[in-house]
Amino acid sequence: MKRYADEDIEKGRNKMKKTDSITKESIFAKLREVIDPELGINIVDMGLIYEVKVQKNKGYVRMTFTTPACPLINQIVDQVKTKLEEFKGMDINVDIVFDPPWNPDMMSEGAKLKLGMI
Repeated sequence: MKRYADEDIEKGRNKMKKTDSITKESIFAKLREVIDPELGINIVDMGLIYEVKVQKNKGYVRMTFTTPACPLINQIVDQVKTKLEEFKGMDINVDIVFDPPWNPDMMSEGAKLKLGMI
């Protein structure tokens, strides 16, 4: 029969395992939950994510925006950080760049279809 303390220890071990198993794919999955409020399309399909790296308990995201004058930069960056903070024990750095400049060719087929571009 397990005692509560034993269950808490087991939960702690499981959380550690979850942190150890963070992958680029799991970061991309979280980033897909961040929706551009103007277009209703996630930032991955918009082509705003240029690079994701994971090494041990550190992650790196390099992203852009459709224009440096985008009025929603702060709001979207806050959403990105909030989503990535869900990876407990993981230190993730978000770097905003504008080179190369974003262009519509970077969008997924689904995003282009939703916007009537194809």
